[in-house]
Amino acid sequence: MSLTERVVASWYAPRLTLFSAALLPLSLLFRAAVSVRRLAYGARLLPVSSPAVPTVVVGNIVVGGSGKTPLTRALAEALAARGWRPGIVSRGYGAGAIEPRAVSEADDPAQVGDEPLLLAASGFPVWIGRDRAAAARALLAARPDCNVVLSDDGLQHYALRRDFEIAAIDASRGLGNGHLLPAGPLREPRSRLRTVDAVVTLVASSPAGASADGRETQMCHEPLPWRNLADARVVADVAAWRRGTVHAIAGIANPQRFFELLRRLGLDPVCHEFPDHHRYTRDELAFPGATAILMTEKDAVKCTAFGDSRLWCLPIRARIDSALVERVERALHGRQAA
Repeated sequence: MSLTERVVASWYAPRLTLFSAALLPLSLLFRAAVSVRRLAYGARLLPVSSPAVPTVVVGNIVVGGSGKTPLTRALAEALAARGWRPGIVSRGYGAGAIEPRAVSEADDPAQVGDEPLLLAASGFPVWIGRDRAAAARALLAARPDCNVVLSDDGLQHYALRRDFEIAAIDASRGLGNGHLLPAGPLREPRSRLRTVDAVVTLVASSPAGASADGRETQMCHEPLPWRNLADARVVADVAAWRRGTVHAIAGIANPQRFFELLRRLGLDPVCHEFPDHHRYTRDELAFPGATAILMTEKDAVKCTAFGDSRLWCLPIRARIDSALVERVERALHGRQAA
């Protein structure tokens, strides 16, 4: 087990481990730094940029994934269906680009990051940059028709003023041991959830009803038809896969979420975990005798160039509650009227 795997395992252990306990003093220092930073932005001691249009931030308070990118895409689609013209900004984790730049489906994931490519495939204008506020300004300069900005994974990016904050939580992991980095997975104290405008919990099955005011809702990931990376016209023969050996790879924050989904679909793959945002090589996917090699969309954008007909990705769609969309819309209309 690698050091990273040991750290993550200790964060999500049922009780505090010796490893995490030893790091608690550092967590106290981190908590102090987080509090001072947030107070500095709140008091405008540090600069805050306000985009010319309403801004919605989708993020979380834990390290790693909680369904933020599918949630951002689903929210953009829901707002577009109601007449809004969304644009999306993202950090572009692992991207070579530093200054703001637009993202297209043809871009290299090494330059723009994997998640921005997934967002760009939805057809919305997407800009990335380490400075999300600068990326938002560049987006609006290039696309003045946009009348709302969605920020994917920007909850702690306080330099960007926001009109609505959404915190996503993965129900399968929750908040881990509840401690801040490095003793636990939290970027901010759990009390931060009381200050956001909405909390969306990712669940495995059909979501339950929303709270009365839409502040607390659930979402789930609905699988779409399998897509072959070598030829999108090929139709998946899942029955044939089961007669051979199926391998599955996942370079996401919570690989088990994907593997469990495959099992719910009746598959029993040989599973291979990789670090989040991993950049694959052809040799890493050379599984002799594999009938099919299955992966997420996020993995697929980094494997398409390999041209192996055994490679398949499972696109997913986040199903969100209309109560959340209505709550967001009320805030956006309020900003426009102000």
